[in-house]
Order: sequence, then C-alpha cells, then structure tokens
Amino acid sequence: MKIGFIGMGNMAGAMIGGLLKNGLVKAEEIYGADVSEQMVQKRAEEYGIHAGTDNRAVVAAADYLVLAVKPQYAAEAIKGFRDLLKDQVVISIMAGKTLAWLGEALGSGVKCVRCMPNTAALVGAAITAATPNEKVTEEELKTALAILQSFGTASVVPERLMDAVVGVSGSAPAYVFMFIEAMADAAVEEGMPRTQAYEFAAQAVYGSAKLMIETGKHPGELKDMVCSPAGTTIAAVRVLEEAGFRGAVIDAVEAATERSREL
Repeated sequence: MKIGFIGMGNMAGAMIGGLLKNGLVKAEEIYGADVSEQMVQKRAEEYGIHAGTDNRAVVAAADYLVLAVKPQYAAEAIKGFRDLLKDQVVISIMAGKTLAWLGEALGSGVKCVRCMPNTAALVGAAITAATPNEKVTEEELKTALAILQSFGTASVVPERLMDAVVGVSGSAPAYVFMFIEAMADAAVEEGMPRTQAYEFAAQAVYGSAKLMIETGKHPGELKDMVCSPAGTTIAAVRVLEEAGFRGAVIDAVEAATERSREL
C-alpha cells in the first residue's frame, strides 16, 4: 500500500511519523508534496520518504491520498491533479470541507473520507472523526481508519456531527491548555516555581483523562470519588459552579461548533 500526502505541515508530519512508528507502511511507500522546499527537505531527512513539490507525482503513486493543505488553498491544489484520480481513496483532514464540496472539487466518482483530527496527533494521541462517502467500501474504510489510528484513535461519525466534533475535540486542546495555565498560575501565586506548576497541572489533567478512559466510569462518578465530605475538593467545586464553569465550557463548545458551520 502506498500513501501520498498533499501538504506536509505539522499534521501531515504527525501522521507520517505515526504510520512509520506503527509499521503500517515503510518509508519508501510514503510519498509527499509541499509548496515549501524547506518542508520537503525537512520531511525527506526526518522520515526518509519520497518528498518533492510535484502534487501530480504523489497522486499518481498513491493508493490512499491524504489532503493536508490549508482549506483556502484546496480548490487550486485539486485542480492541478484531479484528472489523475482513478481508484484512490482520498482522506481529507481539511476543516470545513464537506463531502459534498469534496465530491464537486475532486469529482463525483472519487472515494473520499472526510476527517477531523486534533493537534494531539503530534504526540500520537489524537482523536479523529471520520465520515466516508458512499463510494468507499467497508474494506477501504477499515484501511483508512488504520491510517488514522496510527497517530491516536479514530471513530466513524455521521457527517451531520462533524461540526460538533470540531467543538468537542478539534478545538478542545486550546480549552485544556487554558485550564492548565490557569491552574499553574494559581500554584505560582501560592509560591510554586512556574516550571513545576506546569508539570503538576498538566500531569493532573493527563492522569484524570487516562483514569476515565481506562476505568470507563462516568466523569461525575469520578468527580464524586475525589470530593470528600467537607474537604478541599468540594470547596473548589463549589467555587467553579458559582462561577458558571460548566456553562462557560458548554458555551465555548457551542461557539466553536457554530463557527465550524460558518466556514
């Protein structure tokens, strides 16, 4: 199986790294193109893949083609190679580009999987939503999911939920980083060194997420386990509730979802 990348920025780089780390394909089976000569050289040296500036060469070689260009440049890039598309499966990680848009740009007969990963792909911990069009077979979808799972986890969702995915996971790292920064600021105010404060806050978030995923327990149940009667945690929870913490998070997710619909 040969995999091609149109665009080799951070997300594509994370995907390539995941594919090689998990042994899904070999370096010589990966082809990539980018308008930046510097990026081409970087990916070639970093991963030992076939890298250049010719999109058409990548499309001609690939069985699975990942569209990883910025959405605003997609239409122009696709015009340059759409005549070469035959039986390839196109995996799009471009925000806001629907299956209908992709079908019109690529051609109605093209097999396409619309995806939305998040930046945790850079450390192999992404969560990616995937929506195939009706041309993609069950076996091809299985392979596409394996590609996406090489840098985290992936799940099939109906396309109508893709904007919600943007709100709840695509944009979510920013919310979490703000939360970590705020907790660290409070610890610094109490006298903890800044570097140590970030370490404690980040590890607390990581450990909490890991605990929920691995135990399968409801987050409310896990919260209650930490809240001892008349203890420190329930006092903190009360302050968060009074400040409208849950409502603010819900509003933030809904705002990101609505903006995604507008793109």
